[in-house]
Amino acid sequence: MSLQESKDIPLGTKLPDFTLKDPYDKEYDIKNQMGANGLLIFITCNHCPYAQAVWERVKQIIQFAKKLEINSIAVNPNIHPNYPEDSPAKMKEKIEDERFDFPYLIDDTQEFSKALQAVCTPDIYLYDKDARLYYHGRIDDNWQDEDGVTKEELKEALMLLFTAKEPPKPQYPSMGCSIKWLDTVLG
Repeated sequence: MSLQESKDIPLGTKLPDFTLKDPYDKEYDIKNQMGANGLLIFITCNHCPYAQAVWERVKQIIQFAKKLEINSIAVNPNIHPNYPEDSPAKMKEKIEDERFDFPYLIDDTQEFSKALQAVCTPDIYLYDKDARLYYHGRIDDNWQDEDGVTKEELKEALMLLFTAKEPPKPQYPSMGCSIKWLDTVLG
């Protein structure tokens, strides 16, 4: 598992049009997931220690965003035979065990994650109501220890978006395990 940082992507980049399924085979048109004020997307998975360390915070942020009429989805690009913990069956277990009330979707072709230019898990994208990238950065300043957090950058970005202010600057990259790209790790 190599540590990666999210890529610097220009703010204002349009959200690509995609349809993904959840592990129950229900289809979701990504743009139809947009809330009145935006859409928050977490590229994540079950097995990555960085993603595991922030899952509880992700769930809390999703609840916070919901109050601001910003919808959220999580997307797993690591559907790979070498990573059984990220399989759709294990995703179902996570959804049910943790009672997710947001879509946790499968990117089995990895085309959606590639279109976003995702690099790691977690990789976080906040789009405004016009489907333009508003924030692409980390959740906060201490992924390892929630009690050590001094700056909640994603929460601040959500508030700025909700109040129609300019995007926060600077935006620090998220970091985590590299996505397990099918074309580079098969074999």
